[in-house]
Amino acid sequence: MNPSSLRAEAEEKCRLTEEIERLLGYTFQDPSLLTEALTHGSCDRRPSYKRLEFVGDAALGLAVTKFLYCTDPNLDSGLLSALRSANVSNEKLARAAIHHNLYRFLRRNCAALDRVVLAASSSKVSNFTESVTTKGEENAGELSYGGGILNACKVLADIVESMAGAVYIDCNFDLEVVWETFRKILEPIINSDNMFEHPVSVLQKLCQKKHGGKIPEYEYFWESSYWMAKAMVDGEVVGTGSSGTKPAARLNAARNALRKLCDMEADVASTAEDDGEAKHKLYMLCDKNVWDKPIFKIEKEEGPAHRREFTSSVHIKTKDVIISACGEPKLRKKEAENSAAFIMLSTELSGF
Repeated sequence: MNPSSLRAEAEEKCRLTEEIERLLGYTFQDPSLLTEALTHGSCDRRPSYKRLEFVGDAALGLAVTKFLYCTDPNLDSGLLSALRSANVSNEKLARAAIHHNLYRFLRRNCAALDRVVLAASSSKVSNFTESVTTKGEENAGELSYGGGILNACKVLADIVESMAGAVYIDCNFDLEVVWETFRKILEPIINSDNMFEHPVSVLQKLCQKKHGGKIPEYEYFWESSYWMAKAMVDGEVVGTGSSGTKPAARLNAARNALRKLCDMEADVASTAEDDGEAKHKLYMLCDKNVWDKPIFKIEKEEGPAHRREFTSSVHIKTKDVIISACGEPKLRKKEAENSAAFIMLSTELSGF
């Protein structure tokens, strides 16, 4: 390589180093560590990121563990383990790599890997990238168990781990520096307040309670480039799902089963509640008194995707004042509005 080419390569390397340092908010004492962290094994005669990935995997896990342990003294060992795994899972790290555009810095010499990194023709990565960039950051709790149902490409997660390993070694193994640098990369952090229980576990507990201790069984079959899963109890199919991997297909099947069970419970509840006609009665009362029609608004949405609860408010403008009331959390928006109407009728408007 001639001197001008060497100079151009050195200038490009320096430019990229400065760009990455600005992104991380960390300045390397030894920039060669960063170069190694972003070098794939396909580059000949250069150390790849594998050793740093190994170190970074451990460092990130320990940094997250320390943060969780120190910020919540009530966490038991089981929950600590679950939260650590959720925050450093392949999917979580791959999302971070895409969200912060870290993958564009990877040095490689492999046409297949080029397609992966650039998401040009690899459906596996292009689907993942499209889902992250178009949907934006999903609810943190759903990522507790890989709730995005995305097949995270390991090379994307590897980049985050190898960069963390480079920082860990460069700062003389200071865990606090690693955490301060990568916390913003990993945000939102999954904690005990926003972590959702895995739908497969929720379904198992529900079936044990409702079916005399019996647990769901799962059947799998391959169809049209996807794994199909059936959740079955006593030989009866209670939910179905599909995905590119068996675990994700099982997760979808459990979610599907829980949605059906929740809908069934909501149907039973709506016919049994005394306020089933509250919304209709409230409209009639407003019409009778020549008031404006009631305005309903969903104030809050809480809970996991398979058991989302809605809380509605209702506002009525009478001749003199505006009266407001808030209902109880319900599994359906219609029931949430009905609950708000019931509270309004039984409290604020009980004298009308």
